[in-house]
Amino acid sequence: MFSPSMDSTRETGGVAGTVLIPMRFVWPYGGRSVYLSGSFSRWSELLPMSPVEGCPTVFQVIYSLTPGYHQYKFFVDGEWRHDEHQPHVPGEYGIVNTVLLATEPNYIPIIAPDLTSGSNMDVDNEAFRRVVRLTDGTLTEVVPRISDTDVQISHQRITDFLTMHTAYELLPESGKVIALDVDLPVKQAFHILHEQGIPMAPLWDFSRGQFVGVLSAMDFILILRELGNHGSNLTEEELETHTISAWKEGKSYLSRQNNGPGTAFSRRFVSSGPYDNLKDISLKILQNGVSTVPIIHSSSEDGSFPQLLHLASLSGILKCICRYFRHCTNTLPILQLPICAIPVGTWVPKIGDSNRQPLAMLRPSASLASALNLLVQAQVSSIPIVDDNDSLLDMYCRSDITALAKDRAYTHINLDEMTVQQALQLGQDSYQPYELRSQRCQMCLRSDSLHKVMERLANPGVRRLVIVEAGSKRVEGIVSLTDIFKFLLG
Repeated sequence: MFSPSMDSTRETGGVAGTVLIPMRFVWPYGGRSVYLSGSFSRWSELLPMSPVEGCPTVFQVIYSLTPGYHQYKFFVDGEWRHDEHQPHVPGEYGIVNTVLLATEPNYIPIIAPDLTSGSNMDVDNEAFRRVVRLTDGTLTEVVPRISDTDVQISHQRITDFLTMHTAYELLPESGKVIALDVDLPVKQAFHILHEQGIPMAPLWDFSRGQFVGVLSAMDFILILRELGNHGSNLTEEELETHTISAWKEGKSYLSRQNNGPGTAFSRRFVSSGPYDNLKDISLKILQNGVSTVPIIHSSSEDGSFPQLLHLASLSGILKCICRYFRHCTNTLPILQLPICAIPVGTWVPKIGDSNRQPLAMLRPSASLASALNLLVQAQVSSIPIVDDNDSLLDMYCRSDITALAKDRAYTHINLDEMTVQQALQLGQDSYQPYELRSQRCQMCLRSDSLHKVMERLANPGVRRLVIVEAGSKRVEGIVSLTDIFKFLLG
């Protein structure tokens, strides 16, 4: 870990006019003796690092660098180490960390407070945050910049990679893909989604011999809202025998009732073939507002039924990108930028900022009905649940609604009376593994690099990260897979 130093001034050395910027390098993982070495010292010098007062496991040293690209490693207790949480690439001396230093010298660091201990929400502690001292003595956050050319180069390299690789590379060595028959009762279908821990499934029409659509958690949300509507033509008893095809054919009626953003479910069925490139699949997901695209192999030669091979998601595609560029991150300059420095994500508007849309958040005491309405009206897949100080407590996601399918819970609850907190507790009481439930609450900091955010979003089941303030966990924004791909594809 590194950050520019407190006493940062313009220095000249060696060659006249060369700008040297004091940088603070940090090793936050403990040890008895820790040293720094790097390309800036031609790897011939070991610079001793000192423990930070009050933080005996955090070591630091300040060394003046010229603007540009540098590599470095740590020598910890007689062994060469690199910081896996910082940008790193293979080099002449094994795996090394990297830093691309801009020309701005006026940086100072501040030690960030530790996050609340014992939290089951995974947040990387940042030992230092970067700020700049202005001429009036006040502090403000540094926003690193890269040239438009570097941005264009990064976008082009990612586009080239996605264009040259196909859906076949997404297929796992083993696994299962679940499809539902359109003649299956809706109640049974949602029970299957809940049992399998999946938010959606493709629909198979045996009479037509083809896949015709998908059943998703949003369908369940619309059904529950319809059941809660006193003027509804759909009763709980009918739900026992109401088939998926009957629901889908009747959705035009429901669309007229919902009147607005929730009417997006008359969209056509979207799928891809195994030879489609990853760029086209990514664009299909983005342009159609879906979370996954079924990969279907159809062979008209032997007259066999189409085969469902995989459900392609942005998460799987992002994992391919991260794996390919993991050891050459320096070829993508944008990966080193903090997410606060790029146009990505949805952020809480600052005071006086009327250009940003408000970020949808709810209190734990809010009704489940209000949460479902917000998911539909705001066209979002999740809502942060916050306390009175807007500090993150939990998330309510579309997929959480399937917990109500357990033991027919939806038949004896009132959406207006049940709170979001009670609904979440109902889901936590289910058999679903804790690891899967906790993934909806993944967090990051505004100072985290785009590379770090991408690596975490590439994990299965993680669809968004909540951007929080270190220490208070006050919600500052949300960055989703969709946000990342809209930015990467330019």
